[in-house]
Amino acid sequence: MPTILFINGWRFFFYSNEGNELIHIHVQKAESEAKFWIHIDSYEIMEAFMYNVSPADKREIKKLIYLNLDYIIEKWNSIHGKK
Repeated sequence: MPTILFINGWRFFFYSNEGNELIHIHVQKAESEAKFWIHIDSYEIMEAFMYNVSPADKREIKKLIYLNLDYIIEKWNSIHGKK
């Protein structure tokens, strides 16, 4: 479970055995957790699941993903052996 970012208490991470799935990011903070699919072609972030995440937290997470999108994609490709 490589953690790639830690911002505003949110931990952004991947599971190392998920390279066969589309690009996505897991986020966790205290009792809240979520997973978001990242669609590179359409520049869209879609919720895969959320647990105990408020609407305000969801907006914050999506904003943080967009602000760090290039880095997240770079790390995904590095960890999962994509070029």
